[in-house]
Amino acid sequence: MIGTDPATAFILVIVIGVAAGMVFDRFHGPSWLARQFGAQRSSATTSLVGVAGAFIGYHLGLMGQMIGLGAYIGFTGAALGAAIILWLWRHLP
Repeated sequence: MIGTDPATAFILVIVIGVAAGMVFDRFHGPSWLARQFGAQRSSATTSLVGVAGAFIGYHLGLMGQMIGLGAYIGFTGAALGAAIILWLWRHLP
């Protein structure tokens, strides 16, 4: 990535994933199954799923950068990837 140190990009993607997981957990609430059985998913689990989605989105964004979509499209892809993976994780059985 142009102008971004790989270690900095790694840390930023982790921060984006954790933040997306915490925001999703705060605003989306527990799933139907968790409400039925009283099981609480921890924020750590949601944050880890957000980090996984952020890494997927970041790498897809880097492919977009190769075709000329912009220098920081990887971080936008990280945020979108985290949101999509978190939504799929919550809504698919």
